[in-house]
Amino acid sequence: MTTEELHEKINLGEDVDTEFKSAKGGLPKSLWESLSGFANTSGGYIILGVDELSHEEFSIAGIKNPKGMLKIFWDNHNNSQKLSTPVCGETDVEILDVDGQSVLIIYVPETNRHQRPVFINGNPYMGTYKRNFEGDYRCSKSEVRQMLRDASDDAQDFDIIENFGLEDTDEETLKAYRNRFRSRMADHPYLALDDKEFLSRLGAYRKDRKTKQEGLTVAGLLMFGKETSIAEAFPHFHLDYREKLTNDPEERWNYRITQDGTWEGNLYNFYYRVYNRLIQDVEVPFALDKEGVRIGETHVHEAIREVLANTLIHADQKTSKSIVIVKEREAMTFRNPGRLRITIAQLYQGGVTDPRNPYIQKMFQFLGLGEKAGSGFEKILRAWKEQEWFRPLVYEKYDSDLTFVVLPMLSMVPEHINSELLQVIGDEYHATDELQRLILILAHQFAPISNSEITAYSTKHPRDVGEELQQMIKKGWLVSEGKGRGMKYRLKRNTSEGGQAGGQAEIQGGQAEGQAEATPDITMYDWHLIQALSTGDKSAKELKTLQTNSSNISGAFKERITQLIENGLIAFTIPDKPKSPNQKYRLTELGKKILRER
Repeated sequence: MTTEELHEKINLGEDVDTEFKSAKGGLPKSLWESLSGFANTSGGYIILGVDELSHEEFSIAGIKNPKGMLKIFWDNHNNSQKLSTPVCGETDVEILDVDGQSVLIIYVPETNRHQRPVFINGNPYMGTYKRNFEGDYRCSKSEVRQMLRDASDDAQDFDIIENFGLEDTDEETLKAYRNRFRSRMADHPYLALDDKEFLSRLGAYRKDRKTKQEGLTVAGLLMFGKETSIAEAFPHFHLDYREKLTNDPEERWNYRITQDGTWEGNLYNFYYRVYNRLIQDVEVPFALDKEGVRIGETHVHEAIREVLANTLIHADQKTSKSIVIVKEREAMTFRNPGRLRITIAQLYQGGVTDPRNPYIQKMFQFLGLGEKAGSGFEKILRAWKEQEWFRPLVYEKYDSDLTFVVLPMLSMVPEHINSELLQVIGDEYHATDELQRLILILAHQFAPISNSEITAYSTKHPRDVGEELQQMIKKGWLVSEGKGRGMKYRLKRNTSEGGQAGGQAEIQGGQAEGQAEATPDITMYDWHLIQALSTGDKSAKELKTLQTNSSNISGAFKERITQLIENGLIAFTIPDKPKSPNQKYRLTELGKKILRER
């Protein structure tokens, strides 16, 4: 960490990923609680030698004998009686000299599931901590048990449930599953087996060779079980689907599917009931072939199937939390109990899979659902990109061990912008590739734009962006101004086809020059934040994750939020408590007006 980065953190104050400690009396005992908290959550910095002058005001005070304190830290860090497992690497801890004062900076990386729970003083149930916006807190026994379950590589859905057998399965569910199985693989050898052997091959029923115990597995009961049997084995198991398609705050939902005794509430039945509701308003025509497979369906249908199946596959079914799916006008939200078993970055990149319930996954895969190669989320991202919708959001709530996937169904490129670009570019607009369209949209909304501004929203190298810009100038789509690194670009109006009098030759920010009504200056970054809030109120972490793969709140991000508030475009949802852990941001009427106009 540089001196400038330290000063920036001090100016921003403590956060979920930053903790300051004075350390005047030596290495603070609370350091180990914070280290456990960071390791079990999403990582962060513990900075020793910074005093809190008043609420949220900090100053560098320095520490005495920093090398001695560093030695004490490592001695305790590497002592299993103090810390259950080493977390920090040698390069994660450093002494920084600032204006003659020494500060000890400890970076605590996020741990993986095999390392958690990271606890102190030899007692996982008394020494395991997590962090939230209020600081460190001791985990409950249920939180610790959840981490211990995930630390194991044993399948969580393969345990035999004592005294539960074939009589606890629902005959109609199993029959329906067999029929779908047959429609996909008519010659599969499993189909010739009786129900008990069929379920055994799926992992739904098994016999323990050592104990001779046999019966339904967790996967078998949850997938095919009778609702009453499931409730007996898992009292907290709950499935909930809600549709909220109205803006009336008094109406909690318009339609709901839950375990109400009118259907057998198992995973198989829930999946097909909910999927058919989710796709009702996806306005893309499709048909079914004789095997029940959709003909000509879009990648959006495939993506919705994938998210729904994985919500059921990856849920921690042994907690008291329920599976909840909410469909709204412009978004779908999928909530399942249990944290991700891979990092969010790995999820977005694809290629890595670590299912909590591999046998439930296997049962869905026989029906063509649930990717095993780790490419499922890549398909979801592809589908949303094709529709030019806001990027799907994945986030975790560490204090409640819940994972959320949000699928916004709101276009990043409003129809009127597409229409205007079609007028400017002509029919060639339909053949533009991803980079070309990105440049055109940014030039339409935020002209003049630079190469670096475009690169911030693209995976392409600046050199490739520069070459494309030159080609677009040659095609007559753009005009340039300035020289060298200061060169910027605008759209060029095609006046030969319907150009208006007065030579309306350029489009600036999507508005004609000389527009009477003044609006605050808005950067590309601001515009995306405003668009993100158009789907509903969001926390700082949710907004940051929508923009990048990271949920870390940087100083630059906070500055942009502050500027948008000062410009009257967004506002706090809890204005009298700006630093409330429940704080979110909403669009103001001015923000909504700008959104409509653009």
